[in-house]
Amino acid sequence: MTSLDKPTDREPGVDDPATADRAVTEAALFEAFGGVRGMVETVVPGLLFVTIFTINKDLHMSAIAALAVSLVLVVVRLVMKDTVKHAFSGVFGVAFGVVFAMMTGNAKDFYLPGMLYTLGLALAYIVTTLCGVPLIGLILGPVFKENLSWRTRNPGRKKAYAKASWAWGLILLAKCAVLFPLYWWADTTQFGWVLIALKIPPFLLAVWLTWVFLAKAPAPIDVFAEMEAAEQAEKAAQAEKAGAEVGRSEGGARHRREA
Repeated sequence: MTSLDKPTDREPGVDDPATADRAVTEAALFEAFGGVRGMVETVVPGLLFVTIFTINKDLHMSAIAALAVSLVLVVVRLVMKDTVKHAFSGVFGVAFGVVFAMMTGNAKDFYLPGMLYTLGLALAYIVTTLCGVPLIGLILGPVFKENLSWRTRNPGRKKAYAKASWAWGLILLAKCAVLFPLYWWADTTQFGWVLIALKIPPFLLAVWLTWVFLAKAPAPIDVFAEMEAAEQAEKAAQAEKAGAEVGRSEGGARHRREA
């Protein structure tokens, strides 16, 4: 991540474990969801599309411009040797939108794949939570180095992940409840500007609620540290055993010489 994507460091001398946990949570959320740059990369292609279409009503020019700026954002990431997963996902989303719009000739269909993805994601958050494996835990578990330990070993954390997944699911469903009727009723320009306006606020609300729930949850269990400690203990035990065997061998040889 770049400096724009990272939250500010703790003030020197702050040793409060709760403060440290909150800082870790903030850093993990920024890493998982792309930070400021990730939000910019999410908004810019759609913003460019609707701006150009508002001016000249040219579907092809609008679509090509949106796809081009998505590719430029990926190239910038590659040149800066930064994480490209968010930029690549943006390119794929824009590419699907361009294909849909070109096939139907309806500029509003540029937004349809993203809307369907949002609906599917909302349902995934809700269904996985009902099944006892909240999606937000599957996303953030590796980031916190806890993997799936929260499912059986950290019930307080599992509860927090369930609350966060419910928040994501319901917020995204509310967003869909606004956008899908507008997809049918509003014209392309109106619909595009409403969609752009709804890009960031619901996302920020969901991230903030996730932070609130996780900040109050028990600390994650670092399973990677546990595995490393177990490996070190095993190596120490093997070294001790080898040393003992060498000692017995040398003692036996000395005894035979004395005999």
